[in-house]
Amino acid sequence: MADVKLSGVHKYYGNVHAVRGVDLSIADGEFAVLVGPSGCGKSTLLRTIAGLEDPDDGTITIGGAVVNDLRPRERNIAMVFQNYALYPYLTVNENIAFGLRARKTPEIEIRKRVGEAAEMLGIGNLLQRYPRQLSGGQRQRVAIGRAIVRKADLFLFDEPLSNLDAQLRDEMRSEIKRLHHEITTTMIYVTHDQVEAMTLADRIVLLRDGKIEQQGAPLELFEQPRTGFVAGFLGSPSINLIPATLKTSGTAAEAVFKSGGSLTLPPAKAALLSGAEERQVLVGIRPQHFSRAGGGGPLREGVVSYSATADLIQPTGTRTFTTIKIGGVDAVAELQAHDVTNHGERIELAIDLNRVVLIDPASGLVIA
Repeated sequence: MADVKLSGVHKYYGNVHAVRGVDLSIADGEFAVLVGPSGCGKSTLLRTIAGLEDPDDGTITIGGAVVNDLRPRERNIAMVFQNYALYPYLTVNENIAFGLRARKTPEIEIRKRVGEAAEMLGIGNLLQRYPRQLSGGQRQRVAIGRAIVRKADLFLFDEPLSNLDAQLRDEMRSEIKRLHHEITTTMIYVTHDQVEAMTLADRIVLLRDGKIEQQGAPLELFEQPRTGFVAGFLGSPSINLIPATLKTSGTAAEAVFKSGGSLTLPPAKAALLSGAEERQVLVGIRPQHFSRAGGGGPLREGVVSYSATADLIQPTGTRTFTTIKIGGVDAVAELQAHDVTNHGERIELAIDLNRVVLIDPASGLVIA
């Protein structure tokens, strides 16, 4: 196993500045996920760590050694690609063993490692098949098996699940997370899927335009985003962003909407605000922070009631996504399965404003 450290890493493709001075430290045994939209530089950064691309500036350290001038095979890494990269004319057994044979590993050791990997991944009964005889999920297991027999210091995954259907992606996410728990090797995983990032990572590194926008534990980024980009990227359905005028007076603060209506912020949230008495903001409310009001009892501090019309209902079985209007803007509320059943139904909601985020639309920064 090994830690990974990037210091001031830049990468250019002609006039395109793909990676912009990235500083990143990944601890020994950590599962780090690089996530972000297409073109943010995550795959370029991974390929630079692997040695498939040369950085134009900065240093890359693996296990305490600078590897800038080392070829990929000299870095003791193993990489799993999006397209599996299996040899079609070799059996599963031969595909998994290929790298070991290329390094002239003794046959008895090869058989042992292939057997252990196949058992770990549940493909022991597939060793004599060819890739064309396998499903997509099975092929990806073979690709992972070929990587783990290497006993590398570092495992790199470049969007390995993007070619699979939804059910197989769910299964393989669980397999990869279980695998990390078993072998405890440092892993760096690239994806554009924020659900994959949230479920797999010990630490998420969210990239934007070649730079790190924010990094930290999954729930830290979800609950304490530093920018509107982070708040909007993480979470499904996405956070609701509603334009408003923030009016503060003493210890009180209120978000007033142009179309009428307002939301009074709880004292703890209002205490974080300072400066002008009136300013434009985006009020960020996650769909999960709505619930159906009922029971007639008093709401706890920071939770307010809101009456709305269900404009659109999207049941998922366990939950129902309901589109309503707040401040004249469509907003999605995630409710219990049977909380709302009819389009046009008038519903009483409770909104937890203790967890709202307020974003400065000019700078994109979260102000409270």
